[in-house]
Amino acid sequence: MMLIDCHTHTQFSVDSDADINAMAERASQLNLAAYAVTDHCECNCWYDAAYYNGAVLSDDFGYGNDFENSVNAVTELKNRFGNKLNLICGTEMGQAMHDIEIAEKIVSDNRLDFVIGSVHQIRNEKDFAFIDYSGYSMSDIYNLLERYFTEIHELCKWGKFDILGHLTYTLRYIKGNFGIDADISRFDDIIAESFRELITKDKGIEINTSGLRQSYGDSFPSLKYVRLFRDLGGELLSIGSDAHTVDDLGKGIADGIRIASEAGFTRLCYFKNRKPVFIPIE
Repeated sequence: MMLIDCHTHTQFSVDSDADINAMAERASQLNLAAYAVTDHCECNCWYDAAYYNGAVLSDDFGYGNDFENSVNAVTELKNRFGNKLNLICGTEMGQAMHDIEIAEKIVSDNRLDFVIGSVHQIRNEKDFAFIDYSGYSMSDIYNLLERYFTEIHELCKWGKFDILGHLTYTLRYIKGNFGIDADISRFDDIIAESFRELITKDKGIEINTSGLRQSYGDSFPSLKYVRLFRDLGGELLSIGSDAHTVDDLGKGIADGIRIASEAGFTRLCYFKNRKPVFIPIE
C-alpha cells in the first residue's frame, strides 16, 4: 500500500511546534510516496492585528509572514532532499471568501504545488476550535452549522483551490470535544451542491484522518460523504493526517485509504505544480 500524507503542519503554523526538518526526515523514514507541507494561512488574518482594528475575532494574526516562511523553508528542503523525498509545497488556505484579494494572491503564487481550501471560522464568529458550546441550544448549534455549510458552498463556487479540507471540521469540537450529537444530514442537500461545484471545476476533497486519533473517532468527512462525492462523479481524492507533531505524521492514513476504497475510489491523488498526480489504491 502506497502511503501519502497531504495535510500536515510545522513550526510555521501557529498551532504547531513541529520542526520542519524533523517532519521531512520522518516522512522519508515512513517512505511516503508524497509528503505535503500545508501550513495554515488564514486569509482573514493575513496582516498584523492593528490592520483589522478589532474587526476579526481572532487572537492570531500575521499569517502572511507565516506563509512566506513556510514556502521558503519547503523550497529549501526540496533542494536538500532532491529525489529522496517527494516533497510538496502546499498551504492550507482558510477563509478565502473573507478576503478575496488575499486568496487570489495566494492561489496565484507559482511556488505552490498544492492549495487546500478550508473554513475554520465563519463570519462574526471565533474559529470553531475556540467556541464554548456548553451554553448553546441545539437551535444555536444548527444555526452555526447552517452558516458553516453556506460558507463552504460559497468557497466551492469560487473554487480556485485544489482540495476542500476537512468538510466536517466543526464536528471535531461540537461532537468530539463537547459531546453534542448534531445531525448534519439536514445539510446533505447543500453538501451535495458543494460537491457538484467542485466536480464541475475539477476539484476534489480530502479524507482527513485526524478525527480517527481524536475523541471524535471518525474521519473528516465520514465514509458517507466520501461515498456521496464519488457517487456524484468526484474523481479527485486526497488524504492527510493533519499532523501538527512529528509523531502524528502518517497516522491513520492506511485506515483512510480503506475508507476511500469502501467509498468506491480506486486511486488517490497528490498535487505537483497545481496538477493532480494519481496513484492506485492497492
